[in-house]
Amino acid sequence: MSNFELSDSQSYVPEKSSTLPSSPAGEFIVQFWGVRGLIPTPSSNTSRYGGNTACVEMHVVGKRLIFDGGTGLRILGKTWQEMQQPLEAHLFFTNCQSNRIQGFPFFAPAFIGENCFHIYGTAASNGASIKQCLYDQMLQPHFPYPLQVMQSELQFYNLTPDIEVKLDDVTITTALINQTQRSVGYRVTWQDYSVAYVTDLHQNADQVERERILQFIQGVDLLIANATYTPPTSHNHDSADLLWQAAVNAALNAGVKRLAISHHHPDDHDDFLDQVQVDVKSAFPQGILAREGLILIVAK
Repeated sequence: MSNFELSDSQSYVPEKSSTLPSSPAGEFIVQFWGVRGLIPTPSSNTSRYGGNTACVEMHVVGKRLIFDGGTGLRILGKTWQEMQQPLEAHLFFTNCQSNRIQGFPFFAPAFIGENCFHIYGTAASNGASIKQCLYDQMLQPHFPYPLQVMQSELQFYNLTPDIEVKLDDVTITTALINQTQRSVGYRVTWQDYSVAYVTDLHQNADQVERERILQFIQGVDLLIANATYTPPTSHNHDSADLLWQAAVNAALNAGVKRLAISHHHPDDHDDFLDQVQVDVKSAFPQGILAREGLILIVAK
C-alpha cells in the first residue's frame, strides 16, 4: 500500500441467486448486495431489484473488496458467517452519507475476533474521517452499542483523491467524483482488467469535472454508476430519461465495455425499472440495471 495516510477476453453471466463462489486465482468477480439509493425500500414493489442500500463485493484473485456499507452489507455479512473461517477484507467507502454507512453496525463478521477488516474513506464535508463517521453513528441514542464492541481487528486508512492503494498485484485508484458531497470513485485494476465504481455522478457537473471522470473510467471492462436523480420531493417518472442519461453518456464517451446502473431511487418500483432497462439498452446495448444478487464475471 502506498500514497495514503494510515490513521488511529471478458465474459458476463446473468443474475444468480447463489452465493458468490470462492474465487480461485485468476478470477475477477463482482456481486451486488444493495442497489438502492438514499434509503432502504423493502416492499412488494421492489422485490425484484431489491430494497437494500449500496453494497458491492468484488473478488479479485483471492482478495475480498467491498464498496460502500449500506444495508446490503448486513446481508453480505450473514453469508460470510456461514463460511465459519477467519476473514480478511477491504472496505472502501465513497462518502459518509447515511445510505453508504448504515449497514456497518449490523455487519456481523466485524464482531468476531479472528477477522480483520481494512477500512478506507475520505474526509467528510465537515472534515470527519471515515473512522469518526462510523464511530459517531454507533453512539447513543443512534445505536445501542459503540464501535468498540466490534472484536475484529479494524484498521482505518484516510484516503485522498488521485492516489493508489496496492494490494499485491491489485491496484485501487481513487478520484474525486462529486465535490459537493466529497464523494470519491474507485477503479480496481488487475492485469488488463478493470472495474470502475463511480456512484455519485450528478447532472450539473461542469466540463472540468466531466473530463476528469471520463479520464478516470476510460476503457474499463465494467462501469458501475448511479442514475443521477433529483431530491425525493421532486422525483418525476416523466423525466426518467434524464436520470440515467449521465451514466450512459459517460460509458459511451469513455469507451466502457459494460455498464451497470445502480443506486435506484426509492420511488422507482420494479415495473418502472423494467422500462428503464429497456430504454438504457436501446441507448447502450451493454448496459444493465443492477439488482440484488446480480453476479458479473469480469475475468475467468
